[in-house]
Amino acid sequence: MVLSHSSVRLAAAPGSICGPIVAAMAWALIAILVPVPAGAEGNFVPSSVKKGVLLVASPTLGDPNFRESVVLIVEHGEEGTLGVILNRPTGILLSEVFPDITALKGTAYQVFAGGPVQRDQLLLLFRLKEPSSGVRSVFDGVYVGGTPAMLEQVITQPKPTETFRAFAGSAGWAPGQLANEMHQGAWATLPPDSSGIFDRDFSTFWQDCISRLRAPKAIAY
Repeated sequence: MVLSHSSVRLAAAPGSICGPIVAAMAWALIAILVPVPAGAEGNFVPSSVKKGVLLVASPTLGDPNFRESVVLIVEHGEEGTLGVILNRPTGILLSEVFPDITALKGTAYQVFAGGPVQRDQLLLLFRLKEPSSGVRSVFDGVYVGGTPAMLEQVITQPKPTETFRAFAGSAGWAPGQLANEMHQGAWATLPPDSSGIFDRDFSTFWQDCISRLRAPKAIAY
């Protein structure tokens, strides 16, 4: 497995959308049935996508790769969009992936399924008090990349709030593909959220995000 972020190429993930018209109507109900105050969290237009935001899957999104998923966008630009699914634990211990890293022995760190693209490559996401060499900023205090030595340091010499997650694979969209899916009602966005990424219960994270979008009862299941 590869730790280098630069080794993960942008690619179009399988993106079949289940019921795009129904999905678009479901998100539209948020604005129609539940008044959203000015400045409220959550956006439903492609222009809201940028590095660091959370993509929240519509309840009507049936693609098994992304059903009830929350995706962190780690790169976004003219060449496409790259992210990792935050709430898909695999049950595989990181110590099994890196048996030579002594600091991992006996720990409960597990690998998350980051998406359907390049599942044989590993991507590390860190929350750090200070940036380190070999990582790239996603948003304030959150970085992608790193090395086994950096991983070991965070485990053995942690600073307050420092932590990490490991992802096998990623989620990728070719230029214009994610915008098209958003027009179809497949996704909404939420602002960057460090505590949500690292501290909240991943088993309820998607539902928590739906609640933050203000209208959980307005969306048809």
